[in-house]
Amino acid sequence: MNEPYKSYTVEEAKRKLEHYCVYQDRCHEEVQQKLKSLNMIPLAADAIIVHLIEHNFLNEERFACSYARGKFRIKHYGKRRIVNELKMRGISKYNIDKALKEINEEEYIETFNALAEKQWNSITGSSILNKKKKLTDYLLRKGFENSLIYDKINVLSHPEY
Repeated sequence: MNEPYKSYTVEEAKRKLEHYCVYQDRCHEEVQQKLKSLNMIPLAADAIIVHLIEHNFLNEERFACSYARGKFRIKHYGKRRIVNELKMRGISKYNIDKALKEINEEEYIETFNALAEKQWNSITGSSILNKKKKLTDYLLRKGFENSLIYDKINVLSHPEY
């Protein structure tokens, strides 16, 4: 059975964290949380983090890029949401900018348009004003830019343009 306060040697914790980082790219904050959950003392935790960085198990730039690609392609997040999520994880501005370059601009606009049109067509039984508000709220939650949203709403609500 799992004991509530199982202690790990530094070597055991290193191996455990190596597997943790290999399974999926992680940011420093996630690794620190994992080390806390393993009840590692700060000195040992720092040594393990240095080991992970030196052996390329932990790479914040790689994490930011794969996070941005994944959230855009799978969850269809907009750039604003991706930036906010990365900031919450303590990622540097340099790495955030690099991650945003991973998103192809044409693909971004295509995804945005497809998402907006699908959502517009799925909102039924509402006045045009209510429909606009629901679509705006949805796209803002997804993290798309205001200018894109309002331009698209104008096109969708006035098809003769």
